[in-house]
Amino acid sequence: MSSWGVLAFLWLACFCRGTLSCPALCTCYHRRGEVICNEVPLTEYPTVGLPKNTTLLTIQFTNITTISEEHLSATPLLQGLHLYSNRLQTLSPHLLRGVPHLNTLDLTGNKLGDLPADVFSHAPLHSLVLKNNLMDKADAEWLPGNSSLTWLDLSGNLLTKIPTALLQKLPLLENIDLSNNRLEKIPANSLELMTKVERLSLQGNKLDTLDASVFQSTRNLTYLFLSRNKLNKLPQNLFQQLTQLSHLGLDDNQLSHIPPGLLDQLSSLDDDGLDLTGNPWLCDGKVEYLWRWLQKNKKKAFLSENITCAGPQALAGRSVLSLTESELNL
Repeated sequence: MSSWGVLAFLWLACFCRGTLSCPALCTCYHRRGEVICNEVPLTEYPTVGLPKNTTLLTIQFTNITTISEEHLSATPLLQGLHLYSNRLQTLSPHLLRGVPHLNTLDLTGNKLGDLPADVFSHAPLHSLVLKNNLMDKADAEWLPGNSSLTWLDLSGNLLTKIPTALLQKLPLLENIDLSNNRLEKIPANSLELMTKVERLSLQGNKLDTLDASVFQSTRNLTYLFLSRNKLNKLPQNLFQQLTQLSHLGLDDNQLSHIPPGLLDQLSSLDDDGLDLTGNPWLCDGKVEYLWRWLQKNKKKAFLSENITCAGPQALAGRSVLSLTESELNL
């Protein structure tokens, strides 16, 4: 073999070895640019051996505790990064500066608390999932003012206040999940720039009431989940602007009555689209509006027969639908 032939062979061997590299304990699918490190004893981010053409990286159920800008710079073409259920405690500032194509970042099930400013800047994120971590605040400085984020999941954290400043920087949001936190109040202006939001989850918090104007700007809402709170009273015009709403969860609250007219604007509810179960309904004269609404809209109420009276004692356990006019003293 000529010297040129030898050189060509060596170059090709090195090239192939480089493009087909893969970190130890991980699986690489080179053709589709995907790397998966699943349930392996990794303690450090697997930078060595990561193919530079990686576009999708999943690292889950490992012992990795930190991740830095330098780590991610090893895969400059990355578009999706999924880091489920590791032991991440810290993220470096400017974390995404080396991945200018990243649009999806999922950090579910880690141990993240305080995060540095600009941690999620420098990449065109569309989806950011921070579910089931240890965050007691969500800082507006995490993201740039021109963020393209459409999906934000902060569920399962320790938030006591709705992150108004952060949300007001994200006018393109379509999905916001703040469920299973410790929210006690939603300021009236918190959602005023959320004109594109279609899905809002606030279930599993400590809300006992809502401002009458809180949903005034969210006219594109189709799914609204308020289940498992402490709501005991709702303003009459609370849902007046939500003419696109198809699903509304009000189950497992402390509602004994709802004001006349509350549900009248919700003409777009799907069948089984309204859940009112698990509330202590007081079946006196004030339940007339709910009773009449259920008579006309039985199909729209999820498990309508399970919407039952908590009192008075003579009617306890009865389905609201089954009551008669005489029993309600109408």
